[in-house]
Amino acid sequence: MSVLTANELKTRGVSAVEDGLQQSEELMISVRGKNRYVVMDIEKYNRLRELELIAAVAEARGDYAAGRFTTETVAEHLQKLTD
Repeated sequence: MSVLTANELKTRGVSAVEDGLQQSEELMISVRGKNRYVVMDIEKYNRLRELELIAAVAEARGDYAAGRFTTETVAEHLQKLTD
């Protein structure tokens, strides 16, 4: 993964990001010597979000199959929240 310093980002702007992303799929932004942010192509970001949703659905299905759920009315649920 390529690393871009915050100072270089400040001076070179988006062209520094574009150059960094040509070398690697992700670009780490370093602030005062510490890696703080990651920049990536929007298509890769969207794919990661899609994978997150797939994992959440799989987890919910697993919970349902294992019986880890409750059935209650809206009023019952609201009462639990306020207790």
